Amino acid sequence: MPVRIIIAFIFLELLLPLSSYSEEISKVAPKTGQAMEEQPRQITILSIIPAQGEPETTVTLSGSGFTDKTIAFLGNTAASTDVLNPKQLSFDIPNLPPGLYALFLKNADGTTSRIYNFNLLPPKPEIYSLSPDTILYCAPEKEREVVITGTNFQERSQVLIDGAAIRGHYNSRTSISFTAPRIAAGLHQVQVKNQGDTLSGAQGLLIDARPEIDSVTTADDFVNYYNLVIGGRNFQQDSTLVVSEERDPDQTGAKGSIAEVKRLRSGTANATERERLIYVNCGQITYQRYPYSNTLKNFKVQVVNPGGEESSMVQVSAP
Repeated sequence: MPVRIIIAFIFLELLLPLSSYSEEISKVAPKTGQAMEEQPRQITILSIIPAQGEPETTVTLSGSGFTDKTIAFLGNTAASTDVLNPKQLSFDIPNLPPGLYALFLKNADGTTSRIYNFNLLPPKPEIYSLSPDTILYCAPEKEREVVITGTNFQERSQVLIDGAAIRGHYNSRTSISFTAPRIAAGLHQVQVKNQGDTLSGAQGLLIDARPEIDSVTTADDFVNYYNLVIGGRNFQQDSTLVVSEERDPDQTGAKGSIAEVKRLRSGTANATERERLIYVNCGQITYQRYPYSNTLKNFKVQVVNPGGEESSMVQVSAP
C-alpha cells in the first residue's frame, strides 16, 4: 500500500474521536447568546430585630439570599420593604390588628423563607401636651375643656385622671378632649388608655385654687355698717378673709398704734364681732364691715382658701 494512503488513513482515524466529542459538547453547551437557566435563590433569615412591635415600627432582618425585589409578609399582608443589601433588609409594620402573625420573606421568583412567629402589639398611646395645662378651681364648664395632643389614640380610648377613668371625646388619632372634673386643687396625672391595656405616659394637669383679689369697692351703705365687695377669682364657700388694720392710740388707749387682725369665714361670725363674710360666688365675696368711725382708714385684706392657698395682700382705703 502506498505510503500516502497509509498516512491519510491514520489521520482520518485520529479525527473521528475529536468530531464525536465536539458533537457531545454541542448537545450540552448553550448556543451562542443563550443564557443558562437561573437557579432559585434560597432565602435565609438569621435575625429579626425587634421580634415584636407596634404598627409603623421598623423591623430589621439579617440573613442571605435577599434581592432588590424581596418582600416581607405578615400573614397575607405585604409590608413596605427596603432591601439595604443582599444580607440585610427592613420593613415597616403595617397597620394591622394586634395578634400573632406569620413572618416570612418572598422573592420575585416565588421562593420563600422559613416562617417565623411575630407578635404584633396594640399601638401604645402617647401624650405630647395638654392645652390648657392649668384649670382654675372655680372655672365654669365652658372653661374646663382640655385638649390632649399625641398619637395612637383610638375611638375607644379612655382618659384617666390619677388612674380613674373619665369621659373623653375622640377627635382624631392625634387628639382627644375632656372636661376637667371638679377635683381637689393641686397637680393631677392625665393618661390615655387604649384597648389591650396599653397606657400612655402621664402629663400634669394643675387645678389652680390660689385666690386672687382684683377689686375692692364699697356698696350698700347702711346706718352703722356697709358692705365691702371683694371681686376676684377662686373664692370658695369656706374661704377666710384676713383683715389687718392699725388702731389709733385714741381708740386703743396704748402708746402708738397697734395692729389688729381679724379672720372672718363665710357663714360664721366672731362672738365678739358683728362683722361677717358673705360668700356670693367664686368671683365675689362681701365683707359686712362695722366701722367705729366714718373717717377713711387704711387697712389690708387677704383671702385664704381651705387648702392654704393665699391671695396677695391688697391695700384698702375705706371707713
